Amino acid sequence: MIPDDHQNIPVISTLFISFFFIVFIGSTFCIMIKPKPVYLVDHSCYCPPSHLQVKFKNFMDHSRLTGYFDETSLEFQRKIMERSGLGEETYLPEAIHELPPRTSMAAAREEAEQVIFGALDNLIANTKIKPNDIDILVVNCSLFNPTPSLSSMIVNKYKLRNNIRTFNLGGMGCSAEIIAVDLAKDLLRVHKNNYAVVVSTENVTQNCYFGNKKSMLIPNSLFRVGGAALLLSNKPKDRHRAKYKLVHVVRTHIGADDNAYRCAYQQEDDVGKIGVSLSKDLTVVAGSALETNITTLGPLVLPISEQLLFLATLVAKKLFKFAKIKPYVPDFKLVFDHLCVHAGGRAVIDEIEKHLKFPPLHLEASRSTLHRFGNTSSSSIWYELAYSEAKGRVRKGHRVWQIAFGSGFKCNSMVLKALHDVKPSPHNPWEDCIHKYPV
Repeated sequence: MIPDDHQNIPVISTLFISFFFIVFIGSTFCIMIKPKPVYLVDHSCYCPPSHLQVKFKNFMDHSRLTGYFDETSLEFQRKIMERSGLGEETYLPEAIHELPPRTSMAAAREEAEQVIFGALDNLIANTKIKPNDIDILVVNCSLFNPTPSLSSMIVNKYKLRNNIRTFNLGGMGCSAEIIAVDLAKDLLRVHKNNYAVVVSTENVTQNCYFGNKKSMLIPNSLFRVGGAALLLSNKPKDRHRAKYKLVHVVRTHIGADDNAYRCAYQQEDDVGKIGVSLSKDLTVVAGSALETNITTLGPLVLPISEQLLFLATLVAKKLFKFAKIKPYVPDFKLVFDHLCVHAGGRAVIDEIEKHLKFPPLHLEASRSTLHRFGNTSSSSIWYELAYSEAKGRVRKGHRVWQIAFGSGFKCNSMVLKALHDVKPSPHNPWEDCIHKYPV
């Protein structure tokens, strides 16, 4: 028997070697195909000069003096503004403060340059990145798309390389920032050792509505000047200085539904004046889009117990169609420490709070941003993150959930993970007023 045992040893050794070889090859393959991490090195939000602030009374007096609005429209705008959640320190562009308002292409370019260059100058100063090191540039602005593009304007201003990859996203509404980050992320997954800059803004100068149709007057009372710039990197060396790691992006588009498609719609009124009409169904559509979005996001982030409860409810609704079974809302508080909901208006924030059952503290950043800066469109989620940083609340390992809604209709989610205790960067937009909040 002893000789036979000795004869089996080489066979066993071969099996062990083969097993470990397969494990090694499999592990190596998994590492090779695993997406490389994308880091958010830092972000910067533009804070306009104080002389551009607009108090309610000044807004109403100025609107009356333009001669564009009848008394019914003026009263409607006043009520919307008072109920919107905006404070008295939001900003309108220089050209809109003038009488009559100056809505020329030149004035719109002035606003774009002031906001975009302001955010970028601060980002470059804080991250110490050289403009020549930027490999990818993605800009989003929904309603102002001049020729040359805003991305070309940035290339010209900062004398960026002639082989830089530039993209200019337009018409994608208040959720476009997450779309822009998603595009940059996909590019960084393909191109190694690259820096990507994402710039997000909206242009108010050419998009105020000077008519009397109520559904088109609402944006006048909500939208204000703002913009943000981010630096993304896939370089391993940037992990130690990056604030966050990009974990998930989930995008939902329910534009196949006619009501959803038209609930935020740029058009002409009966006398030919252009504006954006907001439907009364907007919050309902937003809720529907959010429900679809979290159905995809949930399995990526929730513990198994929450996933099973959510799945059981969905199955029950399918099987018992006539029974009034309330959908189970997963407890996202279990996985997210911070919530940044697009500051589109008080009604939108209230709907999210009701739908997701988050406590008031989680919505504080959104409400404070709406009060201090108004609806800055797609950049609002970065003012909210800057708020949490200014409060000193973002700790290592914390997860941030950013949710944005946009015309189309779209609901997009992004999940970030803090790589260390995050301190506010120099010139944080809240640095001179954080002590006043929450109000």
